[in-house]
Amino acid sequence: MSHWLTLRPAPVQYFRIVSIQSKKPAKNFNLSIRSCSPDPESKYKLIAEVKEKLGKEHSTLPLGKYGRDDEEMILWYLKDRKYSVKDAVSKLSKAIRWRHEFGVSELSEESIKSVAETRKAYVHDFLDVNGRPVLIVDASKHIPGEFEQYEDEKLCVFMIEKALSKLPSGKQEILAVIDLRGFRTQNADIKFLTFVFDALYYYYPRRLSQVLFVDAPFIYRPVWELIKPLVKSYASLVRFCSAKTVKEEYFAADTVPPNFK
Repeated sequence: MSHWLTLRPAPVQYFRIVSIQSKKPAKNFNLSIRSCSPDPESKYKLIAEVKEKLGKEHSTLPLGKYGRDDEEMILWYLKDRKYSVKDAVSKLSKAIRWRHEFGVSELSEESIKSVAETRKAYVHDFLDVNGRPVLIVDASKHIPGEFEQYEDEKLCVFMIEKALSKLPSGKQEILAVIDLRGFRTQNADIKFLTFVFDALYYYYPRRLSQVLFVDAPFIYRPVWELIKPLVKSYASLVRFCSAKTVKEEYFAADTVPPNFK
């Protein structure tokens, strides 16, 4: 007798398929992604766009070096504003106007001579170990009211400009060393410090690599707590350290500033 095997198909459905429908209609989102580093051709177009907008919206601003057609300066502010033309134009126009009104191009060794002789701020003769120009401030020599605030502001701007003029090829930032040894409450000057950090933030963006607060005495801590909110993003660049650290970590044996030997 022959036997027949009947093959039955296995059950097809082991899982139940559930269809879920949202009660709310789906929304379409248009995402705009801005490149953090455009290619050279795109950069050129952005520079041209900024120049055009500055010419139309701020035609009274000066031309030439540090003017509204200075392509190197325009590119720097585009980088600072993450290549937003609108934001770059806004910040750059204020910076160009400030430079013109403050008279930055007219500053000279002679124009700041009297206040510079205090040696409360100066640019070191040598670069640090990372190839950065070094701006040194001796806070104990700053006495509010000894000079008109505008004179102190001119000294500040002149020293920043001088430090930037010493930038080696390929370097873009400077190091600030604030020597707080001997600092007393009468040296505190919140108004002037606000000017300094405002100038760095608005008119010299991304030019400060690091700020060293050297041997800060206990009485300086309350001052720092007061000014910390005013220094904006630069607060993250601050490092409290000792004079020994400055000497050993930031300079070669033959380039240490005299006050740190």
